[in-house]
Amino acid sequence: MEVSFHKEIQSLKLGDGDIFHGEGILAVTKALLQSGVAYVGGYQGAPVSHLLDVLVQSEDILSELGIHLETCTNEAAAAAMLAASVQYPLRGCVTWKSIVGTNVAADALSNLASPGVIGGTLIVVGEDYGEGASVIQERSHAFALKSSIWLLDPRPDLPQIVKMVEKSFELSEASNTPVMMELRIRACHVFGSFETKDNVAAPKSTREKFAEPAPFDYARLAHPPVTFLQEGDKVNRRLPLAREFIAREGLNEFMGPEAGEIGIITQGGLFNGLNDRLADAGLSDAYGDLKIPTLVLNVTHPLLPDQIVDFARGKKAVLIVEEGAPEYIELAVGKILRQADLQTAIHGKDMLPMAGEYTAAVVGRGLATFLSRYNVDPGELGQWLEAVDTNRAALNAREAPALPPRPPTFCTGCPERPVFTAMKLVKEETGPMHVSVDIGCHALATFPPFSQGHSIIGYGLSLAAASAVSGTQVKRPFTVMGDGGFWHNGLLTGVAGSVFNQDDSVLVVMNNGYSSATGAQDLPSSKPKDSGRGRGLDMEKALRAMGVTWIKRVDNYRVANLVNVLRDARLTKEKGLKVILADGECQLARQRRIKPAMAKAVAAGERVMRTRFWVDEDTCTGDHSCIRLSGCPSLTIKPNPDPLRTDPVAHVNNDCVGCGLCGEVSHAAQLCPSFARIDIIQNPTAWDRARRGLSDLLIKLFGGETQDRPTRTPTAQGVPAE
Repeated sequence: MEVSFHKEIQSLKLGDGDIFHGEGILAVTKALLQSGVAYVGGYQGAPVSHLLDVLVQSEDILSELGIHLETCTNEAAAAAMLAASVQYPLRGCVTWKSIVGTNVAADALSNLASPGVIGGTLIVVGEDYGEGASVIQERSHAFALKSSIWLLDPRPDLPQIVKMVEKSFELSEASNTPVMMELRIRACHVFGSFETKDNVAAPKSTREKFAEPAPFDYARLAHPPVTFLQEGDKVNRRLPLAREFIAREGLNEFMGPEAGEIGIITQGGLFNGLNDRLADAGLSDAYGDLKIPTLVLNVTHPLLPDQIVDFARGKKAVLIVEEGAPEYIELAVGKILRQADLQTAIHGKDMLPMAGEYTAAVVGRGLATFLSRYNVDPGELGQWLEAVDTNRAALNAREAPALPPRPPTFCTGCPERPVFTAMKLVKEETGPMHVSVDIGCHALATFPPFSQGHSIIGYGLSLAAASAVSGTQVKRPFTVMGDGGFWHNGLLTGVAGSVFNQDDSVLVVMNNGYSSATGAQDLPSSKPKDSGRGRGLDMEKALRAMGVTWIKRVDNYRVANLVNVLRDARLTKEKGLKVILADGECQLARQRRIKPAMAKAVAAGERVMRTRFWVDEDTCTGDHSCIRLSGCPSLTIKPNPDPLRTDPVAHVNNDCVGCGLCGEVSHAAQLCPSFARIDIIQNPTAWDRARRGLSDLLIKLFGGETQDRPTRTPTAQGVPAE
């Protein structure tokens, strides 16, 4: 869920000599303001989505400095923003999630890097790699190498991160080259402090505009034949200038003693984890006072051959700590040392895994192997690793019952769940269907209880991914994408292509109003509101402008209607693209919006009613089809109160937000009528109390039982409804 930074962003106003306390993303933002940027933008995504949130929520501060803010429709649009710095002396920064976002932006990045830049440009990418990642496991390093973009990987320490942000603009301008900074989750959210500087307004900005456009200069275009000269310029002029700047400014760090028989070269982002294991071995402490020579590469491309050679000279061996594959740094270091005729042994992927996240245990094992190979006592590191193995063995040997599987699932009340419930009902009725799903919340439908989805290819690409399928199967395929994917890539890549090629398929667009999976940021179709940037663009009009004629709008929570529309889309004889706009606001965003309003109303003594659902234990058969069809986290089971019945009964816990899906599913699937709606009333009126009294009286007259509950104000009453 999107985090509110309205309190924290006050620290962005700190001036010269003040002390900033906070997390990495806010420190990056403060460093940008201190660097005199003229424009910022990007596309949300973990682990840097908060950076865009902070920028949007601090728009008043940006305006004071004349900084232009752009919330881009995709990463390619964000990268294209940097074209302003090709012709003008403007500093700019954009951000997105990598590696998927960098893939999207690749074309723009190549065309940006070829002519180079005049104003400093910084691309902050969230390096979403490892066990906690939500994307394919690849690295941004390849793009830096391919396009000659300098790559920074700062040590997770706030003063160092701030320094690297500020120096990145200087490096970019000194070498006329874009700079990319990768931030892992730990770097984004590391807490610390640093001494701040005054914010700096750019010489030219939204306040001080250029009087005239830049003169035409063909040499600044990424277009043949000048691109051939630009390729040579990258290597012959820009690369030496970059290396000279990196060396002069000391961007890479030498830590520990100057001399030693062995040494370590590490990516900056991995230093903290490495330092912890060195501390276990008695070779460092919590403050990074190393006892073994270590070269921390805060700049991983380009490498400095002279720096590498000087570090390795006189050493028997060097361990390279480089996460992920291929081993770009290890291969480059090996070449540098061989060309210098140094016979220092290079270790890396022979002692550390070729792929996968370098966790504490992984780094510890590789480090222990390296130290033992060269007769250095690993100290308590060996004991720590033994304890890890002992704990793991104990857990594996424990004869406890296996924990029930808990696959990822939609949030309670999520408006996307009823759509997949309806698709499951249609599937049971009309047979199997090919379902192409997209990146986003809807990808969770690939897990039980829905288990739907034949491909996840790219954000907004689900319809394009089904294009060949639609022409090779008798039954038309279904495609699902969110409104975020629709505006990101789906409208042009998917819809336009499908209409042009006359594909016969069904597209379901989850219109929940936000880019929900990344924190509920606004989209072009988001409704305008005080704290957002939505413009309320109409997806239906956009679809009709593309030539789509079969369009249906449905309320997600009306499952029976959903089933009818999905069935019609699948069985109709009408050919061509059929689009279903499934409307339902993201429940997390809705709760975040209405809960404060309800609390304020209750405190003011106003009547407030909220809804939740309840299962009649006497009616429930214990079949649990309701759970299998909806998968709602608030719908669970509990022991049957009837001693003559052994099957547990369905139960709705207190997480229920009253979306009504469970009851709708029971109706649409013709299940048992055990669900009832309960309206919980706070600050009830006299009429509410009278209804309550009449209800209790009628229940007693017909032999039922009622519970005595207080009716003092404020209170809450349950009023069963149909």
